[in-house]
Amino acid sequence: MVEGVAFLNRFRAFGAGPMDWRAAAMPKLWRYNLHYFDYLHWPGVSEGRKAELIASWIAENPPGTPDAWEPYTVSLRIANWVRLFMQPKWREQVAQGWLDSLADQAAWLARNLEYHILANHYLKNGKALLFAGLFFRGRDADGWLQLGSRILREQIREQFLPDGGHYELSPMYHALCLEDLLDVWNLAQGSEPGLDQELRREIEGTAWRALDFLAAILMPNGDIPLFNDSAVGIAPTPAALFGYAERLFRYERPDDLPRALIDSGYFRLGDGPDRMIIDCGPVSPSYQPGHTHCDVLSYELALDGRPIVVDTGVYDYEPSAERALSRSTRAHNTVGVDGAEQSEIWGVFRVARRARPCLAELAPHTGQGVRFVGELEGFPLVTGCIRHRREVIYEPPAAWRVEDRVSGSGRHDVDSWIHLHPDWSAEIKGGSIVVADRAGTVIAVIDPQPGVAVCIEAGQYFPYFGTKLLKQVVRLSVRGPLPIALGYAIRKAGAAAV
Repeated sequence: MVEGVAFLNRFRAFGAGPMDWRAAAMPKLWRYNLHYFDYLHWPGVSEGRKAELIASWIAENPPGTPDAWEPYTVSLRIANWVRLFMQPKWREQVAQGWLDSLADQAAWLARNLEYHILANHYLKNGKALLFAGLFFRGRDADGWLQLGSRILREQIREQFLPDGGHYELSPMYHALCLEDLLDVWNLAQGSEPGLDQELRREIEGTAWRALDFLAAILMPNGDIPLFNDSAVGIAPTPAALFGYAERLFRYERPDDLPRALIDSGYFRLGDGPDRMIIDCGPVSPSYQPGHTHCDVLSYELALDGRPIVVDTGVYDYEPSAERALSRSTRAHNTVGVDGAEQSEIWGVFRVARRARPCLAELAPHTGQGVRFVGELEGFPLVTGCIRHRREVIYEPPAAWRVEDRVSGSGRHDVDSWIHLHPDWSAEIKGGSIVVADRAGTVIAVIDPQPGVAVCIEAGQYFPYFGTKLLKQVVRLSVRGPLPIALGYAIRKAGAAAV
């Protein structure tokens, strides 16, 4: 049987020989995953194979080896090795050479913290040092515990916003950083000496807020919306995180979840199986915008519990056409001007001049309805001081009206995109766009405002890293002098026209 491993939906066969830890032909993020050692906790990996991999890694990756000894990979590997070594069945069989290597990695990490990156990387550094400090005993371990605790204390205050959201505004990284908090709380509970009580209470309180935030932004199928750098299958599922927290400190999701998460810029219109999540968050954090997309005033929409309008997602972290597409304005359910970007994105993780949300609010509307209003200043490469204002009115049981206004000066081409999930197809009929499944069953109707040009284009969907699916994209277009208004209504099949 050919032996190999799959990360990011890319399989690499290694054959019967030793592990190729360099894996030079694979992308950098794939190689990172090889060195994380997450597979120590996969149920299909035997205990003997785990021991072989640890011994092989130590022999083949001396300090300074590229990828293997970058601080982020070291951080994840330390946490994974500690989790394994603390299991009762492993405590008596951990070789001294493994412990020496683990201590060397912790000492190296303490001298090579990711001050140049910060954000979730720095949080991982702190978690790893805290894990090493709780696992080992002695003067060095006390230093790692003290340093890790300081980083955790500083960074949970810096990185988690008052509404519970993680400040990189990526639901995927929010889930990953939430898992870090739960892991630290879990390890500290069974360790002597553990964390000081004040830090433990702060971690639990922050985790509780972060869990409530996660519950508030989920789509009806339990998945995260794919805003900014987000993909399914990287972080633990929300259901797994809720279950983990319930076991740790009896977390319970509140019945009345917030609909306006002001600090993060996320808003929810509708509940139950019919739901829209809107992103009106800034480029954040301002000093580390690497996971930012041009998705201000974009949204995802589900009807009858199924995703209908989706974000494009993320394919890779390489300097690829797919990476550029996933970060672009046209890859999101928002408005573009002259084919330019909301923010000046470049490279793989860079943002120069940025779009700035200057309004975001949610208020009751007529009857049981809700009205969202958001506005941004953006498109720095377009002359005319461009502003985009979007109003979304939700009218129960299942109708949404989206009204966009682009102001400034000069004549411009204005486009608005609606990205449909691959399960659905669109057809223009009598001035409306009918959205149906493959069997022809209609689920929704999109009614553009009069005078708007409509076309249906092919698009790409990246719900998982390394995965491409085809989808349809509805594009609405208006050309002329500013201000320009364009909009549309989305209604569930059978609902009255809005």
